[in-house]
Amino acid sequence: MYDVIIIGAGVSGCAAARYLSAYDAKVLVLERAEDVCCGTSKANSAIVHAGFDAVPGSLMAKYNVEGSLMMEALSRELDIPYKRCGSLVVRTESDPREGLEELLERGRKNGVEGLEIIGRERLREMEPNISDDAAEALWAPTGAIICPFELTIALAENAAVNGAEFRFDTEVTGLEPFKTADGDGWLVKTDKGDFEALTVINAAGVYADKFHNMVSEKKLHITPRRGDYYLLDREVGDFVSHTIFQLPDDMGKGVLVSQTVHGNIIVGPTAFNIEDKEGVNTTAEGLAAINQKAGKCVKNIPLNQTITSFAGLRAQEDGKDFVIGEPDDAPGFYDCAGIASPGLSSAPAIGKALAEMIAGKLDLKKNPDFWPIRHGILKPSDLDLEQRTELIKKDSSYGQIICRCESITEGEIIDAITRPLGAKSLDGVKRRTRAGMGRCQAGFCSPKVMEILARELKVPMSEITKSGGGSKLILENLKDGLSEESEGLKAIAKWAADREKAEAAGKEAENA
Repeated sequence: MYDVIIIGAGVSGCAAARYLSAYDAKVLVLERAEDVCCGTSKANSAIVHAGFDAVPGSLMAKYNVEGSLMMEALSRELDIPYKRCGSLVVRTESDPREGLEELLERGRKNGVEGLEIIGRERLREMEPNISDDAAEALWAPTGAIICPFELTIALAENAAVNGAEFRFDTEVTGLEPFKTADGDGWLVKTDKGDFEALTVINAAGVYADKFHNMVSEKKLHITPRRGDYYLLDREVGDFVSHTIFQLPDDMGKGVLVSQTVHGNIIVGPTAFNIEDKEGVNTTAEGLAAINQKAGKCVKNIPLNQTITSFAGLRAQEDGKDFVIGEPDDAPGFYDCAGIASPGLSSAPAIGKALAEMIAGKLDLKKNPDFWPIRHGILKPSDLDLEQRTELIKKDSSYGQIICRCESITEGEIIDAITRPLGAKSLDGVKRRTRAGMGRCQAGFCSPKVMEILARELKVPMSEITKSGGGSKLILENLKDGLSEESEGLKAIAKWAADREKAEAAGKEAENA
């Protein structure tokens, strides 16, 4: 019997697990994917919103502002990158001025500090590449940027170290209330067996309405809202120095242009309501929309420096607000639903609030051994030459560069695999270390990362996947012989052998 079962290991679920681990409670996180941060949390703008956009009095406004204020201290505790770069909402000559004034008024009511409307001259000083049509902007100095992967992983690792359990590749299929010796409880059915808990947190992203509607007569409906993005090479990472928004509309905050904490430029998102809760594919329509809209507030965006494009989903509930807490007819079941933008910014405050709600209900005591500090993966590139030399003397794996684009070493990859809730796939390594996130997008480093994964996990390379499930990369081992049907693979093997012979012959000739 668990005190709490959390459905979903996205940023909100992992935040709830982390803050619950500060109590003397038995906590279990169930995740249908192979790792944390595989759903809604993995693909977003990576922005810590200041909190001026949400409607005053809404849960979005409350938790956005609280979460934004918590984020800097949390980033120090969890050892993750965070940068308070500030944000600008730009009004062009064709936009109504009331739009900026309304955001300013909302922000002040929400308690956002430092907001002001700045004119064209100051705006151009701050951002030389701003559009020639830009008239003025709302300046929010508390806006920031963060890495959503690293935040979610760090929250999960810290929760695990403090006693929370995680089960991956485990899909929740049903929920039933039942009576326990201590009162009401929940039977959580999964494809890997049943689990019992006194309380449940529903942090299932775009699927949160499915689980809510299993237990409550007051139904929710979540629409997946797809957003497409371009990610630009770090070579143009100084193109802008703040997060630049367009005036928002009914579909969101528009196409933004921003730095990332790792020195890239991100451009997006679009906003398309779709039916498919797995629809994270980019589309020609979506990317064309970015091309059309991105230049409204920023001119000459170097989209020719794009290294990848991607899409993510926002869990847009019909009520246009977060849904947090117990439904009247489902005691012990806590929704964490409709966590669309600004969900990433709000996650720490949401997780803390849910932990406090459940601690009050179950009369949980504080965990005297709770340790809030988590140390991230050691990055030799952050060290000076003398420190790096000493590190390599102690462990030569930190001298072996595996990902050239991002200068990621074998030591970092081993750490990513062997630490709490370690990586089990190429994407798991990528999100923890950035190996494969550079200009070549894993074109060179994937085979070597696969070798390291296989060695550290003690499994054959044929079992290594891109992102869990059926995403295996090796279908057949050429060295072990091929079936009669594998004529194409035989041709590839012969080409590789002939190339090896030619290279060997060339080296012999050079030596001679």
